[in-house]
Amino acid sequence: MGNWFTVETIDKNTFAISEYKHWEETHSYLLIGEKSALLIDTGLGIADIKQVVESLTSLPILVATTHIHWDHIGGHSLFDNIAVYESEKDWLAGKFPIPLEMVKKNLTRKPCDFPADFHIENYHIYQGKPSRILHDGEILDLGNRNVQVVHTAGHSPGHCCFYEPQKQYLYSGDLIYKGCLDAFYPSTDPYLFMCSVDKIKTLNVKRILPAHHQLQISNSLPDEVARAFHELYDTNQLKQGAGIFDFGDFQIHI
Repeated sequence: MGNWFTVETIDKNTFAISEYKHWEETHSYLLIGEKSALLIDTGLGIADIKQVVESLTSLPILVATTHIHWDHIGGHSLFDNIAVYESEKDWLAGKFPIPLEMVKKNLTRKPCDFPADFHIENYHIYQGKPSRILHDGEILDLGNRNVQVVHTAGHSPGHCCFYEPQKQYLYSGDLIYKGCLDAFYPSTDPYLFMCSVDKIKTLNVKRILPAHHQLQISNSLPDEVARAFHELYDTNQLKQGAGIFDFGDFQIHI
């Protein structure tokens, strides 16, 4: 494991587990309740995230997946209980939409100080049967801590955000972050992406916890992203192949 992961405390029972050495700067989140813990995503699969999780809690772990993309399921094989949204269960079970060689090229596209025991030729995409299927609006009860599943399609068909009504935390996955928001893959839908941003704007949010790049982002960012998507929609540019549009703190690639 070495020092590949950076652990940052959000509060006494919430931790960001980050991979800042890689260009993706991926974040997974550990939420600890009284009876169990929830791990939102498992990162790139470059190092053993389970060791980090077990250093923070001894409670049973459920892995909740924001979406079935390689940079969010890399450590899934280390855990027994995996939850995915209903419309992406087949991706996890053997129909991953991106070829392994393309994933490897993405993983190594920029220079990176990989751990000494990491070898790209041995890298594989996790495939397996989920132990739990998630549904929109479902509540995950960790014991005096509830997390709501919010289906936010667009970046992928089964993309989910996770929302804590008590803390008013929104774990936004690849829907909201500072960086390039991607809706250009064949499996993406720019219009649904826009609708999903509108959907999460209805939630009372004190803190947004994204899946990539800067952890400290403004609560106004969803409003800014929504305005950008609607501007593209209103000018008939919200369609795949239109290009990359720069809005300062974020870009939209469609």
